[in-house]
Amino acid sequence: MYQRILIATDGSTLSKKAVQHGLKLASLADAEIVALTVIPRYPQSYFEGSLPVPVKEVAAVEKQWADQGQAVVDAIKKTAETKGLKAKAVTAKSDLVAEAIIAAAKKHKCDLVVMASHGRKGLKRLLLGSETQHVLTHSHVPVLVLR
Repeated sequence: MYQRILIATDGSTLSKKAVQHGLKLASLADAEIVALTVIPRYPQSYFEGSLPVPVKEVAAVEKQWADQGQAVVDAIKKTAETKGLKAKAVTAKSDLVAEAIIAAAKKHKCDLVVMASHGRKGLKRLLLGSETQHVLTHSHVPVLVLR
């Protein structure tokens, strides 16, 4: 069935549901886990939503985000290992979340991507787009989306 499953997470409640399902599926298939979170960079300009902030503070915020992301994937790795699964904790720093997920799946030779849909509707979906939709339409491996 599946040999290596990439579980993409942002640490949200809905994302945790996808993690649980991904771990169960990996247990059934005796597959390896690659737990991934994508860490954004701090906005650098007013047009990206930034306020003028000293470089030192930007570095501190980005480090905090990286530490939080690492903690999320480390927890998934630990949970997977307690279930007897091989697991790897991976972070990627990128503003292009969907592209980072697709690239990680390719790099780690995953044959399934498990992720959550954030369920945006209407104008919010139109304005914000959907990372999940992008992964679904551009991934070369199957994608399991949980709601």
